[in-house]
Amino acid sequence: MANKQQGHVQKWQDDKGFGFIEMQSGESVFFHINEFKARRRPEVGEQVVFTLGQDSQGRKQAKEVQELGFVQQKMAQKNQQIRQRNAKRSAQADFEDGQKKRLFLGIGFYGVLLLLAATHKLSWLVVGWYAALGIITYGMYAKDKAAAESGDWRTPESTLHVLSALGGWVGAMVAQTYLRHKSQKPEFRVAYYLTVVINMAGLLFLLAGGGLETLVNLLSGLI
Repeated sequence: MANKQQGHVQKWQDDKGFGFIEMQSGESVFFHINEFKARRRPEVGEQVVFTLGQDSQGRKQAKEVQELGFVQQKMAQKNQQIRQRNAKRSAQADFEDGQKKRLFLGIGFYGVLLLLAATHKLSWLVVGWYAALGIITYGMYAKDKAAAESGDWRTPESTLHVLSALGGWVGAMVAQTYLRHKSQKPEFRVAYYLTVVINMAGLLFLLAGGGLETLVNLLSGLI
């Protein structure tokens, strides 16, 4: 309430349409009904806020007189709106930061696969498999989101998890982040992280010298 004065209605003459406000300093100041902004008549003793002005003769006069409770309510609403706006901005900033981190994680993972293949520690076939499954899984998430929005037949969650466990978990992660699909359901998130663990275990098995056919059979038994 910058530049606002506070006080209470000390005297009111309803038949004449004016009265006096006692300021917090103890000084009394005149005000007219035309300056009272509520849709009613002032009441003696009620708390008000106002700005100090002058009449045509240079005497002090209260202007824009408002009920203190009304002003406080409006200020509380405004502060609430500001807090909500700041919270949304903070949440959006956190979300965008999370987007970047997940994208870098996905890029980093594919980068590691390329490095392993370039150093002959991993077959290029495996790299191609991960790339293809990532694209397919992202597409399945996008299709499922579109189906959810239009009320069409949904893709079973088990199918999404199988794709993730077989190597499409990066595509699933990017879809959850950028499409904002399947990113809030706790049970689904737990199952998703489990598929990542399963897939990483399978990749380590390959790097340790395990056969691709053996790994596929193992994954089929787990999922």
